[in-house]
Amino acid sequence: MAIVRIEPAHPHLRAVKQVADALASGALAAYPTDTVYGIGCSLEQKRAIERLYDLKDKSRRRPFSFLVRDLSQASRYAQLDDAAYRILRAYAPGPYCWVLESTKEVPRVLLQRRTTIGIRIPDHPFCQKLVELLGCPIVTTTAAAPGADAPLTDPDEIERLFKGRVDVVVDGGPGSSVPSTVVQIADGAVEVLRSGKGPFPRED
Repeated sequence: MAIVRIEPAHPHLRAVKQVADALASGALAAYPTDTVYGIGCSLEQKRAIERLYDLKDKSRRRPFSFLVRDLSQASRYAQLDDAAYRILRAYAPGPYCWVLESTKEVPRVLLQRRTTIGIRIPDHPFCQKLVELLGCPIVTTTAAAPGADAPLTDPDEIERLFKGRVDVVVDGGPGSSVPSTVVQIADGAVEVLRSGKGPFPRED
């Protein structure tokens, strides 16, 4: 297992590229985000996606989310009508997961019988640069012990629990224990599915 230490606010480009290259080669990586630590893989690595399901002992019917770079990349994988676009433009990047209708670009293994996906545009310099260098979304899930819901906040603990199963751990210091706010946008309706770090709606 490779340990990559970063300064979260100013990650060195060499460190980001090391992780991007690993993901492009089929690795699983744990990394800090603007909410909790995540574990993920490249969208273009089908075997890595299967490994991610196995890692979390997760039913294929339970969804992962996508880390994307910006609204342009989000629109390739999620259907953004005018209303959804305005909402995401106002709130992204930030600590939100947007549940939207998927496009045909989403691999079937990630949909099963669903038609929606979760989109994350994190406000975190490392994540933003990582997705940019990788060139495709990162399929992501919360870094938590198998069978547990509480996120792991200590990268050393993540390394210990997932040694031999995760290929890279990015150590950005202690993580948050508060997950993203999950908001579903469908058929003109907006519904908060989970309240988390991001206030919705915001009081401006």
